[in-house]
Amino acid sequence: MRRRENLFDNGTPHGLARLLVGHEIEIALFKGWQALTNGRLLAAAEAEQFDLLLTTDGNIPFQQNIAARRIAIIV
Repeated sequence: MRRRENLFDNGTPHGLARLLVGHEIEIALFKGWQALTNGRLLAAAEAEQFDLLLTTDGNIPFQQNIAARRIAIIV
């Protein structure tokens, strides 16, 4: 499986991807992951070896044990 870079969750504005020149961006919605809850989304992203999840969900650090994750998370 090839390594991916960045994943935008459902709340992250898609247009932001145009500004991240030189970075590979995938969007959870376009992968069919729109119904995944935070824990399942993080697990799916790690399984596909994403480096980073960009999210607008400010509660994710309080809802998930992010220290135990391999993926970086930016809120």
